[in-house]
Amino acid sequence: MQLLMSPGNIHRARCSLTSEHPIASKVQAEQPEFGRTGALAKAELEDVSFSKGQVFLTADPSKTVSLAEVMLENKGRAIRTTNFSVPNIFKLKKYSRAAHSAVFVEVEVDEELGMVNVTRAITAVAAGRIINPKTARSQILGGMVWSISKALREESIPDYRFGNYMNPNLGEYHIPVHADIFDLDVVFVEENDEIVNELGSKGVGEIGLVGMPPAIANAIFHATGKRINQFPIHLDKLL
Repeated sequence: MQLLMSPGNIHRARCSLTSEHPIASKVQAEQPEFGRTGALAKAELEDVSFSKGQVFLTADPSKTVSLAEVMLENKGRAIRTTNFSVPNIFKLKKYSRAAHSAVFVEVEVDEELGMVNVTRAITAVAAGRIINPKTARSQILGGMVWSISKALREESIPDYRFGNYMNPNLGEYHIPVHADIFDLDVVFVEENDEIVNELGSKGVGEIGLVGMPPAIANAIFHATGKRINQFPIHLDKLL
């Protein structure tokens, strides 16, 4: 199946789902016979399920056809269609449509050495309908690790005289290693958002990153009484 799309000015990955859904629905409506083969020759779309490269009757999983068989039956014929849709911008402006999150952090601070460890962190994310939970969770976990790096490790040291950086390698530009990462968890709070798009899904690209650094700073304040408003929080700011 080949979908030719012109989704316009896409500046976020989540826009791809928004643009693909209406055109895929149109293909489905225009090509009702596509995929009706073998044991599913008389099946309707609402009667079948999809799993692990197989299409099968929901009521009788023994009646199944592989997606490879469906494509062979179609003889490689491309299915093409065009679709034009314009979102209701004036309606969308009335609503906040971004994903949002709450972050909970526990830290340990060595009072003598000023060393900080994030011993536990939980990020609860509301991003509408989660299309792929495993991938979304991995994305958030990666953002949380980056957050620890942003809050406690990473620092670019510029050389203003020569317009360059004095720490351009990983030997001097410090990032976390496995020993720096402890208990991280992600919770998705699914919500039925009928405004953002037809799928009700939102992006999870940066939401795992933005909340944790200030949460780490707040936890350090709770542990030490020192309010630090500049990242990274190195030991010289705590001693």
